[in-house]
Amino acid sequence: MSMMKQLSNEQFFAWVEAEIAEGNPVRFRLKGQSMFPLLRNGKDIVVLHPCRKEELRPMDVVLFRYRGGHVLHRILDKKGNKFLLQGDGSYVARAECVADDVVGIVRTIIRPSGKQVRVDSWRWRFPSRFWRSLGVFRSPILRLLHSIYG
Repeated sequence: MSMMKQLSNEQFFAWVEAEIAEGNPVRFRLKGQSMFPLLRNGKDIVVLHPCRKEELRPMDVVLFRYRGGHVLHRILDKKGNKFLLQGDGSYVARAECVADDVVGIVRTIIRPSGKQVRVDSWRWRFPSRFWRSLGVFRSPILRLLHSIYG
């Protein structure tokens, strides 16, 4: 029987940052609702990779430092060295960061079935763009989805 060690958020993200700085991809199971419905709390695993800041584009999902913590959100816009980001599970809340706050980029999602979805595939790009295109309709759809899936 293997025992899993419980890490604080600070310890966990220090490890993530160290691995990414060494050029290694990191896998972790999502916690939180900010990327729902495309990424699900406690179910989906993301594979985070190192990235060059100049390669980051709108629609990329990145882990970034924000207000003393770490957040996984989608880039909405890039202006020079600054990014505007938002979770798919939020209609209103937006965050800003500078390029140096970006820790890594999500390249693969692993579903509970074990199926791997690359973010450069149509299986990720199409639902991502469709969800973002819903605009004001995302809020009532999110409420409905939360009532169904908890």
